[in-house]
Amino acid sequence: MASLYTHSDANKRKTWFLMTGFFVFIMIVGYVFATAMGDSTILYIAVGLSFLMNFIAYYNSHKLVLSMSGAHELKPESSLEARELYRLVENLCITAGLPLPKIYIIEDSSPNAFATGRDAKHGVVAVTTGLLAKLDRSELEGVIAHELSHIGNRDILLATMVTVLVGLVVLLADWFRRWAFFGGRGRDSNKDGRLQLIIMVAAIILSILAPIFAYMMQFAISRKREFAADADGALLTRYPEGLARALEKISADPAPLKSANRATAHLFISSPFKEKKKGPGFFARAFMTHPPVEERLKKLRGLA
Repeated sequence: MASLYTHSDANKRKTWFLMTGFFVFIMIVGYVFATAMGDSTILYIAVGLSFLMNFIAYYNSHKLVLSMSGAHELKPESSLEARELYRLVENLCITAGLPLPKIYIIEDSSPNAFATGRDAKHGVVAVTTGLLAKLDRSELEGVIAHELSHIGNRDILLATMVTVLVGLVVLLADWFRRWAFFGGRGRDSNKDGRLQLIIMVAAIILSILAPIFAYMMQFAISRKREFAADADGALLTRYPEGLARALEKISADPAPLKSANRATAHLFISSPFKEKKKGPGFFARAFMTHPPVEERLKKLRGLA
């Protein structure tokens, strides 16, 4: 029988498998481009840039996300509602063995929440005013537990790394296309001409398809992390139904999140865009930042 533990462990294994595949994909893209350009330093540049960009994003991504969301820090002494929220978060942190994160508020009637911060010591949980107004205590506990699970599992670090890697693939692909279409040639263009042509054509095709595959892998990892955080959040509260009801209310709410954008959408507990439901086709699902709510509810309500 499936349990909270088996669901969580399985999703973590799948996520790291996808992440490993992502790094291998970066190496392949860099190698093909370097071969086509006749310069192996391109591969080293790709690897170096991935580490440098991840290092910069590691220390600054949370500040950018909070600024883009228009969030402001909540002080426990500001109101009775603030004190109650702090006590709720504090109790869950004690249960989870996590330090108390900073709590931020987004002034928006749409119910939603996200977590950010590079590690547990620098964790941040941001919730909208709509979430506080529209959920009861058990539902709010489920949402906060879900976000604390993201912090405890260091999902924010993983999400940041993946976002940077996707950006790097897009950058490399654009760079190569410009080089190829503006007369770029490999160093050995007169030698093994047919092979060089095949490599060049393959590299051009890869430069077009690589960003698409990169985004698909990013969204696949994001969906796996949401399933894992659902399971871990339910384990933390021992009440999966609270989170399930919260997800129903959040997804059914008609108000879109005003501060939402495509760069931060994957961080929220549920997609902040109120779009028409797409069909079950492969491509429609492949480019979803979150798993379908129906699947999340089924898994939560099927947990032992």
